[in-house]
Amino acid sequence: MSTDLPAAALDEGEADTGDLAPDSETRPFLIDSALHGERLDRALVALLPEFSRSHLQQLVEAGAVRLAGRVVLRPAQKVRAGEAGEVELRPTPQSQAFRPEPIAFPVVHEDEHLLVVDKPAGLVVHPAPGNWSGTLLNGLLARDPQAALLPRAGIVHRLDKDTSGLMVVARTRAAMDALVRMIAAREVSRQYLALAHRRWEGPATRQVDAPVGRDPRNRLRMGVVQGGKPAQTTFEWLANAGAGCFVKASLHTGRTHQIRVHMAHIGHPLVGDALYGGAPAGGLARQALHAARLALCHPVTGQALAWTSTPPGDMIAALAAWGLRYNEQEWLTRHAP
Repeated sequence: MSTDLPAAALDEGEADTGDLAPDSETRPFLIDSALHGERLDRALVALLPEFSRSHLQQLVEAGAVRLAGRVVLRPAQKVRAGEAGEVELRPTPQSQAFRPEPIAFPVVHEDEHLLVVDKPAGLVVHPAPGNWSGTLLNGLLARDPQAALLPRAGIVHRLDKDTSGLMVVARTRAAMDALVRMIAAREVSRQYLALAHRRWEGPATRQVDAPVGRDPRNRLRMGVVQGGKPAQTTFEWLANAGAGCFVKASLHTGRTHQIRVHMAHIGHPLVGDALYGGAPAGGLARQALHAARLALCHPVTGQALAWTSTPPGDMIAALAAWGLRYNEQEWLTRHAP
């Protein structure tokens, strides 16, 4: 399976490596003309895409890579076309991650080119440190053998583990390339429903244009930071309760944790989102965020398509605990662009 990153994909963490194990294997490689003059570690990533650059760098530094018959210890060493080498490899959780597993998830649309999935809260989308198995990607590989032919099994965008709702997944390379372009061009409409702390005050609609990047004070968080990537979200107030508010969020960009960061930035951290200042409420301990509507023109046929998803039971129950009754027609469909 190819592991090339589509343009719209978010960065992944990298696997830690231990000392070389006795069960390692030796893999030969040849530097082709396209890699002439490249750094050794970058060339190895191109030649061995199932391993992260970090892992391969550590193998070089451990003396596990030979080039032209000599051990190379510097990942930055330049390579030349025609050079032959070998690398001693050991299985890692990351290299073993892209395996089919029977993972249950609802599918709301399927055709030759697309799947639309209604992801449950708690399901990780893509293997990463701490979650090398049991992900949506593993489930896609088990459900559809042709997913193994696509980068990341056709995944073109993600939802956080504890965010529920709609995701589009490509089933063909043509559809995947088109979807990546469409997402980058903001031609895919995505609306989310969120339950947040503090009553909403002021205009019912608020545009937030604030750059998002890694929080310099806490590398586990994102934040509104100078020099971050441009990020735009439109928030529309739907209802107030005594303890907070219910809002719809429309994404115009797709930065990591964008809605969570922007809501905290304007003083309304999401219920259950401890990372950004939220706390459990209404019986809901996870972040109260649901991808409720997805609309796009089919990347192959051009047909206009749209899907909606009712929030899961824990979010509906939290709304009820706050005295609010979910009304899709009033709160979602009527306001959809």
